[in-house]
Amino acid sequence: MEIGRILNFLKGQSDEIDRVVILHLRFPRILTSIFSGGGLAVAGAILQAIIRNPLAEPYILGISSGSAFGAVVSILLLGSFSFALTPISALIGSLFVTTLVYLLGRRRGLIDINTMLLSGIMIGAFFSASILIMVTLSNESVKNVIFWLLGNLANVNLWQSILIMVVVLIFSLLTFIYSNRLNLIAMGDEIATQLGVDAEVTKRSAYFVASILTAVIVSNTGIIGFVGLVVPHICRRVFAVDYRILVPTSFFVGAITLLFADTLARIILYPNELPVGAITALFGAPFFIYLLRKQTLS
Repeated sequence: MEIGRILNFLKGQSDEIDRVVILHLRFPRILTSIFSGGGLAVAGAILQAIIRNPLAEPYILGISSGSAFGAVVSILLLGSFSFALTPISALIGSLFVTTLVYLLGRRRGLIDINTMLLSGIMIGAFFSASILIMVTLSNESVKNVIFWLLGNLANVNLWQSILIMVVVLIFSLLTFIYSNRLNLIAMGDEIATQLGVDAEVTKRSAYFVASILTAVIVSNTGIIGFVGLVVPHICRRVFAVDYRILVPTSFFVGAITLLFADTLARIILYPNELPVGAITALFGAPFFIYLLRKQTLS
């Protein structure tokens, strides 16, 4: 859309077509890109703190797949997206996977990081396969959900974008307020306990926050992987490891990253459009391999 037409809209001089395009197509999509990218980056930063591993993020740990599974079950049962029930169903799926990965990753009362990561990958693969089976066996009208599952911001309406914005702002702010606790958890449970922080309660609460952020975003946009992996790692290198700085910088860099990825998804094969999740995976997967090799060699 030309800049002149946008300026005319801001001045109140645009025609009805431009108003519809801006208010019902462009604005919700931009708003969703900004807050989905920021929310996924904050969720990734949270998980990397409590697991103490740079490979942790909602997609790798299977939380995104669990959220998508819950959302798809709701869509198949109701026949369409429900503004009220689909996010709730996605949250249930997210919490279920989070709990399962957490329980499988515990060994003698302690978290085994490698076991947790592998459990997340396997559980995520299981739920992704389950989603494909459900969609394949469903009627033709529901099969367009496959494109949505790959990460698609085109069909998000204004109310969905506002929901994402409100939830992400609330829980990102809570994360920032308690960011010093994440600093202590990242240093180790014993240090956190010695300094008066209940490590287990803090980690469970942080898991819950990351799950809510992921569920609300995924239930509206589909699975967008690797933003929560790449962005916090880059911010940690460029800005600081202090979560009082890392949380806000991850939010803003994540917002910019997904906004750029969505723009690229729209123009790279114009007039056709790629799923934004395919763009983030295209750049994020090599980065994941780089981090994996770096950890193996260190």
